[in-house]
Amino acid sequence: MSKLIAVVGATGAQGGGLVRAILADPAGGFKVRALTRKTTGDKAAELRKLGAEVVEANLDDEASIAQAFAGCFGAFCVTNFWEHMDPGREASQIRNLAQAAKSAKLEHVVWSTLEDTRKQVPLSDPRMPTLQGKYKVPHFDAKGEADAQFVQAGVPTTYLLTTFYWENFIYFGMNPKKGPDGKYTLALPMADGKLAGIAAEDIGKCAYGVFRQGRQWVGKRVGIAGDFVSGAQMAAAMSKALGKDIAYYPVDFATFRGLGFPGADDLGNMFQYYVEFEQPFAAARNLDTVRSLNPGLLDFEAWLAKYGSRIPLE
Repeated sequence: MSKLIAVVGATGAQGGGLVRAILADPAGGFKVRALTRKTTGDKAAELRKLGAEVVEANLDDEASIAQAFAGCFGAFCVTNFWEHMDPGREASQIRNLAQAAKSAKLEHVVWSTLEDTRKQVPLSDPRMPTLQGKYKVPHFDAKGEADAQFVQAGVPTTYLLTTFYWENFIYFGMNPKKGPDGKYTLALPMADGKLAGIAAEDIGKCAYGVFRQGRQWVGKRVGIAGDFVSGAQMAAAMSKALGKDIAYYPVDFATFRGLGFPGADDLGNMFQYYVEFEQPFAAARNLDTVRSLNPGLLDFEAWLAKYGSRIPLE
C-alpha cells in the first residue's frame, strides 16, 4: 500500500517540487496530499490534473493542519517567511505544524529549515547589525530556532537545510541590470565568496529522496545545494547562456542593507553570513550526499540551460 505524504506549501516552489516528484514516480510507493489555502486556485487545479489530492489547510490554524495530516504516513513542512516577514508569526506556524504532526502520529516529517546564524554570530557581535532586537538573519534564525518544536513534540523529523534559490534571479529582482552604457551588471554582495545555491525544484526532489531512503534520515540534519559558485563565475555563466556581456559587481554589505526595499537588511546580513561562513556552510552541504537523494540535481550551468531564458534582462 502506498504511503500518503502531506505536502505543505504544495502550490509553492519547494512543496510543488515534491508533489511533482512523487507523482512522476508512480511505482515509488508514495502518494500525495497537497495542502494549500486556496483549493480553487489555478495552481491547485493544475496539481489535481497531475493526480494529486488537494485539501485546504492554513498554517495559522493548527486544527486545519491536523485534519489535513490525518491518515498520512508523513509530511513535508515548510513556511513562507517572505509572505509576512514576521519571525514571531513564523514561529507560531512552525509550532502549529509540529503539534499537528504529533496529533496525527506521523511517522516521518521532513522540515525545510535553515541555520540559526546566531550560533556563529551572537547578538553582541558588531560585524553585522542585530535586527528586530533579537536576530541577525531573521529568515534563517526563526526557522533554525524553531527546529526545537519538532524535537519537543517528539515527531520523527529530518531537518532539511536549504539555501539560496537560483530562481531569485528570475523572481526576486536579483537579475542582471542594464546600465546607461548598455552593459549588464550582476550586482551581489558576495565579495569573492562562493554562493551555495539550488534550483527550487531540486529541494522537493531532495525531500522525496529523504522519504524514499526512509528512517536512516530521521533525527538528522541534511544540508542541500546544487552548486557553489562565485559572483564572477555566475556572471560568466550567465553571459554564455544568455548571449550578453554580463560583469559581476560586488556590492558592499552595508550598502546592500541600506537599499531600502523590504527585507534589504535581512538579505544583506544573509549574504554577509554566506561569505564569512562559506566553509562551514558548504561543508554542511555535501554534493555527493545531495546527488544520492536526487540524481538529477542541477548545477548552476544546467539550471541556466533549463531556465535561463526566464531571467529578465532590463
